[in-house]
Amino acid sequence: MPSASSAMSDSGRPAPSSLWRNGDFRSLWVGQTVSQLGEQTSLLVLPLFAVLTLDASAGQLGVLRAVGQAPILLLSLLVGAWVDGWRTRTVMVLTDVGRTLALGAAALGGLLGLLGLPALLVVAFTVGALSVFFDVAYQASLVRLVRRDQLVRGNSALEGSRSAAQIGGPALGGALVSLLSAPIAAAAGALFFAVSFLSIRRIRRREPIPERQRSERPSRTGRRIHEGLRFVVGDTSLRTVCLASAAFQFCFAAMMTVYLLFLPRELHLSGTAVGLALAATGPGALLGSVLAARLPGRFGYGVVLMSAAALGDGAFLCVPALHGSAAVTVPVLVAVGFVFGTGGQLVNVMVMAVRQTATPDGMQGRAAATITFVGMGMTPLGSLLGGFLAQEWGLRTSLLVTAAGMLLSPVVMALSPLARLGRTLPAGAGHTDPSSP
Repeated sequence: MPSASSAMSDSGRPAPSSLWRNGDFRSLWVGQTVSQLGEQTSLLVLPLFAVLTLDASAGQLGVLRAVGQAPILLLSLLVGAWVDGWRTRTVMVLTDVGRTLALGAAALGGLLGLLGLPALLVVAFTVGALSVFFDVAYQASLVRLVRRDQLVRGNSALEGSRSAAQIGGPALGGALVSLLSAPIAAAAGALFFAVSFLSIRRIRRREPIPERQRSERPSRTGRRIHEGLRFVVGDTSLRTVCLASAAFQFCFAAMMTVYLLFLPRELHLSGTAVGLALAATGPGALLGSVLAARLPGRFGYGVVLMSAAALGDGAFLCVPALHGSAAVTVPVLVAVGFVFGTGGQLVNVMVMAVRQTATPDGMQGRAAATITFVGMGMTPLGSLLGGFLAQEWGLRTSLLVTAAGMLLSPVVMALSPLARLGRTLPAGAGHTDPSSP
């Protein structure tokens, strides 16, 4: 846990009371924003390269997406235990370096004509694995850098930056693939990760590492993973978050695999139009980040959480009915993406605040990793299912079924105590405020 000195800056002065006057938080925010931009760019570039350049089948696209998402299932729990015993700054810096090199190699291989499907699989797995480390680390890092009463605002800012990345990443990736080439788009992603590295390394506060974790042998890692699992399973709210996340991520991964085939092959959209349709979630997510800092205090967390989940997850149900030219379909897709982004971001910010409030500081990395493991760990299976359904049932039917499946998530939450949360979150045990003596 943070020591008493965590309330002091490196110069010995008290930590700034304003979130945005905290230089370490600003460095985290900038680095996370640019990192997310690189991740969002690469998430579109690699599938589009496979579909538009390699003419990948539905099954091959499902495999590519599953390979990129497999590290979430394979590594999340181990990463959570590992991050709790290391400085999050170090983890984020190293992962940015690794992702820069991976996408840089992909860009070079593409320019030399060597970037086939096997190479794409390797790059997708590498970037996915390193992103697991980065995502767990930045969530744990926030709790170590700001006060407890600043968590919602800090999460809103970080999720807002992810929203900005969702605006720029898909649009930029689609445009670069369509107008220039996949290697250039991959090179852009590598550049973003390099900039993230430069920003994250500016964080100055040295995070204290408990002696028990500093000297801990690898043989004890399993016990610490078990502690994280037991803590999350034992907390009703966190257990519900896991189940709702698993239902959503499984169906969303299946839907997105079909969606990435539906747009270019059924609606005949260009790479630029596909990028625009996907980028529409970004402005909605920006609005969601702003609303997340205001609506819960007015209407209550439970009401806002249920409404946002139902509206956002149900938005894609109208997409299978679309026909016609891009002039007709693209505006509808943009509107769908905007609604989905707004609702999804509201849910993300509030659920993260619930998790951070209910979790002791020394368990933050493991709790985040456990929820990621249970929720995001379902995405490889969902992607494989989406590819299978697209081949067997056709794109429109598969899209309708998988989009409807996303509504399982708000149903799970509606049957839990999360739906009854009031205007303030209940205080969690074990959280140490960085501003406290």
